[in-house]
Amino acid sequence: MTVSSSTNLPDPSPTPPDPTGSKVRASGRGDRGRALAPFALLLVLYAITVAVAPGYLAGSQVGSLLQLTALLGIVAIGQTLVILVGGIDLSVSAVITLTNLLSAGALAGSDANLPEALAIALGLGLLCGLVNGIGVVLLKVPDMVMTLATMTIVTGVAYILTGGAPKGASSPALTFLVQHRFAGFLTLGVVVWALLGVLLVLALRYTVVGQDIYATGLNRRAAFASGVRVGPMVIGLYTVSGVCAGAVGLLLTGYTGSSYFGSGDPYQLASIAAVVLGGTSIYGGSGGYVGTVAGAAITTLLLSLLQIVGIPTAGQNIAYGVVIIAMLIVFSRGRRAA
Repeated sequence: MTVSSSTNLPDPSPTPPDPTGSKVRASGRGDRGRALAPFALLLVLYAITVAVAPGYLAGSQVGSLLQLTALLGIVAIGQTLVILVGGIDLSVSAVITLTNLLSAGALAGSDANLPEALAIALGLGLLCGLVNGIGVVLLKVPDMVMTLATMTIVTGVAYILTGGAPKGASSPALTFLVQHRFAGFLTLGVVVWALLGVLLVLALRYTVVGQDIYATGLNRRAAFASGVRVGPMVIGLYTVSGVCAGAVGLLLTGYTGSSYFGSGDPYQLASIAAVVLGGTSIYGGSGGYVGTVAGAAITTLLLSLLQIVGIPTAGQNIAYGVVIIAMLIVFSRGRRAA
């Protein structure tokens, strides 16, 4: 029976409460909490560092931390993109080392050789990243196995090309780019990193490519079925990761003034830790570069704190690895539970 709209009778079946509304609000609060957690951890870690060594409040020390964080942050740009699609790049350390060795040799202390060194660094990074992407997509080699194999090959190539004896030195212009400070604590290298970071954040949030990256990370088959060119995208992201590693190898030459074997080793675990500590799921599909910035600062500050405490180098490596793994486990569990 139809009730006239003019009647004033109460609705005999009142609308039940919407159970999804509270869940959505709770989920939103949880997402915000997880997004802020890396920055909260960074503040706590910095407070501890300052309590142990008050000199870290000085602009010079803040500048040194920013320099080191910028180098890690650039490597983590590529690592973030690869992890967002459910992959991983274990070859970044070897690519950094090889580009550091070859760019120092090409520079030989002369600014005139800087274009050649830049081409070597970026070209080598592009080649290694492209090989990784092709191996993962076309040859169907698991990401971890493919990038680990590339790391081993590149390490061998480094010894062959240099004969086990690093040569060369940075040029004045490159050293100026990485080391010269303005405003008391900033360097041009840090500014370049900041610009790259802003562009990446905007691309991930507001472009179709960014949406496709997240869709690919959530489900590659579903993304492909919806029209995403998954294969070329994954190859492209591994290529970006290689280029980022190559660029850091060149910048590291300017930072240290020379080259040495194993210069890229610290960046392998640190780049992955920065991404995951920053809130990006190791399984792909969620996260972003804003959190990675905090993650990079956390890993850099942690190593500095261990050095301040006076732990020997071997102990620093052990403690650094244990603490990073522990934090990764805690952060990963928190996201899976959510």
